[in-house]
Amino acid sequence: MAEINLSYPVGKFVSTDAPDAAHFQLWIRTIADFPAQLRQAVNELDDAALRWRYRPGGWTIRQVVHHCADSHMNAYTRFKLALTEEHPGIKPYNESAWAELADSQLPLEPSLILLEGLHQRWTALLEKMTPADFEATFFHPEHGTVFSLSLALETYDWHCRHHLAHVLQAKELCFEE
Repeated sequence: MAEINLSYPVGKFVSTDAPDAAHFQLWIRTIADFPAQLRQAVNELDDAALRWRYRPGGWTIRQVVHHCADSHMNAYTRFKLALTEEHPGIKPYNESAWAELADSQLPLEPSLILLEGLHQRWTALLEKMTPADFEATFFHPEHGTVFSLSLALETYDWHCRHHLAHVLQAKELCFEE
């Protein structure tokens, strides 16, 4: 097997200097397609595979799926806040602590259903946004950074690809053992 990066299977996030309409369409397509791709990736995994940690200190496949639901709910809310308020400050959350809560041990179906509906709504919102809408911002106090919705969209394009790659990589490694 070729050398793999267990932490960043699609590489670390690097933002695009001057995104154009083609970038936005690609990123929106990623958001639209992610739930079906994730469902396909976890289809037919048994409980042992879902409990498998594919890197030291990493999450289980189950936790990754539930994390995506948690993270994407927060992202969608941040988009709506930025579109309806002037430069809102957002509420950070401790994603590692959330991944240890009881709901992260549920079967995958509730999070897969949530992602399907959420991404359908998120995609509908994104497809109607204007170039000016993508310039709207929110402030992330944990990072001390202002995020434009353009940067947030690109970040979540990466986040989808990053965690889908984690799941696919974990499946491959799990079934090698």
